[in-house]
Amino acid sequence: MFKFFTPVMANSILPEVRSRFAKILNQRERILELQSELSLTVEQNNNHEKFFSIKDQINRSISELYKQIEELEEMGLLIKSFEEGLIDFPATRFEDEVWLCWKLGEDKVKFWHRKDEGFSGRKPLSIKGTFDEDNLEDLR
Repeated sequence: MFKFFTPVMANSILPEVRSRFAKILNQRERILELQSELSLTVEQNNNHEKFFSIKDQINRSISELYKQIEELEEMGLLIKSFEEGLIDFPATRFEDEVWLCWKLGEDKVKFWHRKDEGFSGRKPLSIKGTFDEDNLEDLR
């Protein structure tokens, strides 16, 4: 279900977002480890049984990863980058659609950027420094 977020709304679900995103990143790391294991199995010319066992684990892990991504994005947000740990929340500023931007490790959603800008275009949410206000008209 699509919705626009305010900073307060985004921050209210951030603990759940953080938890779900951590699981996604762990699952992704597990897949990369299994892929390395599979490559090593091929290089060592192991039997088919071992190969297909690892391949099956990879397939199940990928399916689980996509399920976790889908569940997180069903909350109405967008995973922008796994590597950088970026998640965007759709929002509006005046009449314009913008993104509220959060990076893994940040304690709150404190930044925003226009749709045609990326992470480098991030701006602080409030000139006043009051990040809990829902009024995005104060954005720079």
